[in-house]
Amino acid sequence: MGWRVVGAGFPRTGTTSLKVALERLLGKPCYHMEELFGRPDDAAVWRDACAGAVPDWRRFLAGYAAGVDWPVSWFWRELSAAFPDALVVLSRRESAERWYQSVDRTVLDGARHLMGGGPAGGRPPLLATAGPEQGGALEEMMRALFGGAFGDPHDRDRVIAAYERHLAEVRATVPAHRLLEWQPADGWQPLCAALGLPIPDEPFPHENATARTPDGR
Repeated sequence: MGWRVVGAGFPRTGTTSLKVALERLLGKPCYHMEELFGRPDDAAVWRDACAGAVPDWRRFLAGYAAGVDWPVSWFWRELSAAFPDALVVLSRRESAERWYQSVDRTVLDGARHLMGGGPAGGRPPLLATAGPEQGGALEEMMRALFGGAFGDPHDRDRVIAAYERHLAEVRATVPAHRLLEWQPADGWQPLCAALGLPIPDEPFPHENATARTPDGR
């Protein structure tokens, strides 16, 4: 059985909460950037995919029922084609400005450190914990993602434009019957309705808590 959900949203759009929610709904793991902590060899596969050497997606991602966040969402086109019955979930924030406020102090800190040219918060957590063999592939993967998405991570207007352009591209490409736009405040209901599943009798998970962003998502 193939994937049920392909996440197409950028990081800092509630993807950690979405991962936990999808695992609760689908009963199987959801691939997220966090998976690389436990599967560091995957970084070389994603790095090579960024360079055009795409893997056999079904074999590489066997055991997962969904995927969200980078690097998965960078390959939303390829994965939605590989899993043609999957729902494409475009996670987003209530505004581009709110998204930028969140990503500026988290993901972009790592991008600025990797790509140079100004002050940065420090090495991304994955690189700080990676062993010597995996570290090079991780850094190359992250450089490809950050550079491909934002170009210059110090340029606020360019970063916001990239986010808005991404939303527009997904909306214009994915057929309406396969696409769900979702925000963290939407909770269970739209996900369950789109997947044909009952709403769990429990609060929607809100992960990745408030230390880094005002609303914790």
